[in-house]
Amino acid sequence: MHTNRISPARKIIVRLCVALGLALLAGCEAVTLTDLTPKSMAENPSQIYTFSLRVTPRTNSISGIVPSIIVDGQNYKMKTSALGQGLYDFEYQLPAGRDRIAYYYLVNYNTEGNNVITPQETYTNVENIQIVRRYVLQLEVNRGPIGARISILGRGFTPQDTINFNGSPARTNFESPNAISFFVPQLETNRNYQVTVNSAAGNSPVGTFRIDPSSITVMPTALNLRTGDRQTITFTLPNAAPPGGTLLDINTDVPDSVIMPEVIVPQGQTYVAVQVEGGKPGNGHLFLKGFGAGEVTVAVSVGPR
Repeated sequence: MHTNRISPARKIIVRLCVALGLALLAGCEAVTLTDLTPKSMAENPSQIYTFSLRVTPRTNSISGIVPSIIVDGQNYKMKTSALGQGLYDFEYQLPAGRDRIAYYYLVNYNTEGNNVITPQETYTNVENIQIVRRYVLQLEVNRGPIGARISILGRGFTPQDTINFNGSPARTNFESPNAISFFVPQLETNRNYQVTVNSAAGNSPVGTFRIDPSSITVMPTALNLRTGDRQTITFTLPNAAPPGGTLLDINTDVPDSVIMPEVIVPQGQTYVAVQVEGGKPGNGHLFLKGFGAGEVTVAVSVGPR
C-alpha cells in the first residue's frame, strides 16, 4: 500500500489558507453594525440631517475602528458621538430639490492575533431616507356626523393627499399647502376612528375622530317619474350644517334611471332641495347611509315617456 506524503512547503501553504479563512470568518463576525437613523425625517430649514451608527466589537481583538458613510457615492468619515461609546454621527446637508437620500455604512478595523494585525472591513445594505415635507398639526374638531366637512391644519399638503379612517378613504379636498379638508365618510356611528393623511411619501397620523349619529327628514319618501320629468326632493337636518356644509352621499341601485346633482346642505342651513330627473325606465331606491336607524331609503319608479 502506497501513501502520498505532503511536502513541508505544501503543509505551510495549507496552514496559511486555513489561517486566512479563519481570519476572514472572524472578521465577518467580529463587528456588529446597527443603523440608528430613522427612515423618514421631517424637513428642517437648514436641510441638515444627522446619520447615526452603533459599532459593537464582538471580541477583544478589534482595534482601529474607522466608520464611514457613503452618501450618493461619496465617502465621508463619521465622528464619535457624544451620546456614548461605540456611537458615531455624520451631518449631511441635502442638496436643493432633493427629498430622498440613499446611503450605506462602511467600517474599517483591525483584528489582532498571534502578534499579527489584519485589516478588515464590513458594510451595511443600501438604505433610503425620505424627507417628509408635510406636517400635520391638528384636526379642526375631533367629532361630528356623517357628511360634515372637517379641516386639517398643517404644512406641505398636496392635491394627491387623501384622508383615511381606519384605512377607509374619505372624500378629500385640497385647499392649500397649509390646509386640507374631508367629508366624514359613511361608516358605523358611535365609534372612534384613527385618521391618517396618506400620500406617496407615507402615512401621517392626524388623530382620533368620533362619528356621531344624526337624523334626517326626506320629502317625499317616494319618487314617481317618467323619462325626462323632474321632481323636487328635500333633505332636512336637525341642526344647521357646519362650516363647509354637509355632504349627503346618496347612492342608487338604478343609476340609469336617476339623474340628480351632488347633494350638499350649505353651511348654516338646515335643508337643501334638489331636482331629480327621470332617466331610463326602471324601479329601485335611493340610499343614504349613516342617518336614523342606519340607512334612509327613498323608493324610485321611472316609467316610459
